[in-house]
Amino acid sequence: MDGVFPGGTSVTRLSVYPGACAADGLAGGTPHMHLASTEAYVVIGGAGELHTLNTAGHRGTPLSTGSVVWFTPGVIHRAVNHGDLQVVVVMSNAGLPEAGDAVMTFPPDVVADADRYRAAVELPVDERRDLAVRGFLRLVADPAALEEFYDHAVALVRPKAGGWRDIWASTAEAQTRRTGEVIDALAHGDGRHLRESELITTPQSETERLGMCGRLRTYDVRNGVTL
Repeated sequence: MDGVFPGGTSVTRLSVYPGACAADGLAGGTPHMHLASTEAYVVIGGAGELHTLNTAGHRGTPLSTGSVVWFTPGVIHRAVNHGDLQVVVVMSNAGLPEAGDAVMTFPPDVVADADRYRAAVELPVDERRDLAVRGFLRLVADPAALEEFYDHAVALVRPKAGGWRDIWASTAEAQTRRTGEVIDALAHGDGRHLRESELITTPQSETERLGMCGRLRTYDVRNGVTL
């Protein structure tokens, strides 16, 4: 458990893409959803909007410095940049998104075919985004198509999901179990864990990488350094 970020979460610095999408002219990222993890945005600069779609419908939520918004598995989301949008992303289940807990909203003929989906994921960032936005706009225009997209998304991640349990067990589950042990100990007057307390840090990655919504600087929150 030493060095693991609170709650088994992960933290990422996100600079949302400024370039406009050919499909609708909006600047921003690739619409996608997570199937097991909840994601939160803490806006630290700039302005924009979060476009979401789920069974409750399509919504645009304004984003400005100080905004905090989060969304649960099944919410398709797209960050739209109105001007230098900067976000700290807090994601539950650290390690699961990196292990495949995300499906982009490519058109149905792509998400229905695992090989075509994998090929689309490898497209250059702008092409990948434009393809996913076309699929997203179709889902917005035809809410009934969302059910089909959910089914295809589950089929795409099903081969990977068996391995996710080990990742989850080593982060979120382990921390929850540890908190239960601490509460039980305190109820018996046992404070030994206080004598094992630590101050932990982890550096921001030195280089940016291209993510679905923008340029990312990550933190290795699973291997913090004790100060």
